[in-house]
Amino acid sequence: MPRSPDSTTAAACLNTDGPRLTRRATLGLLAVAPGLLLPRQTPTGEPASRSLFDGRSLGAWKPVVFGGDGEVRIADGAIQFGRGNDLTGVVWSGALPGPSYRVALEAMRVDGTDFFCALTFPIAGSHCSLVVGGWGGGVVGLSSLDGLDASENETSRGMRLESRRWYAIAVEVTRAYVRATIDGEPMVDIDVTGRAVDTRPELELCKPLGLATWRTIGAIRAITLTDRA
Repeated sequence: MPRSPDSTTAAACLNTDGPRLTRRATLGLLAVAPGLLLPRQTPTGEPASRSLFDGRSLGAWKPVVFGGDGEVRIADGAIQFGRGNDLTGVVWSGALPGPSYRVALEAMRVDGTDFFCALTFPIAGSHCSLVVGGWGGGVVGLSSLDGLDASENETSRGMRLESRRWYAIAVEVTRAYVRATIDGEPMVDIDVTGRAVDTRPELELCKPLGLATWRTIGAIRAITLTDRA
């Protein structure tokens, strides 16, 4: 049956007002086009990370009023946390991740002897915190599991953490697991199925996603979020 004059094909549309494409080229363009509608990905196929901090302003990070908190300011491309009595922190007011995602950042203890990064994050309908450098400066772990904080539960481990040195910290969360690394070294890898997961009461105001220091001057930069499928 002959085609009507106004019937079109994908190939005809592609060839309008230009040189005719070969069949192979046309099929190649049609194969690529659906991908333009998909979320941006890296060359390896992994979802692309988005920055949560541009190094110039707090953006969607809001200082937390704990009472006795130190100054929060931007300096040298990082969020600077003044020494609090006891806590200084910020909470994220933008879109939240989940349920599977990865948060990565760089943190440094500028001065002090306690934690310079407590990353509070959502998991499994609750929240938890990765504490870096607590309890005298060298404890890393999750607070809290079954009511036990990072100094008491099985994720607790000691680490020599130097002042004025940047550490690359990452937390990966699924519906059942928390995995954390520091400078690429595994720190936490735990199934929280059936566990009572929550933050310490002091960090309640950092929910759902927040950062804090304890009686310590700290700096945090290069904060990124990657949502997993």
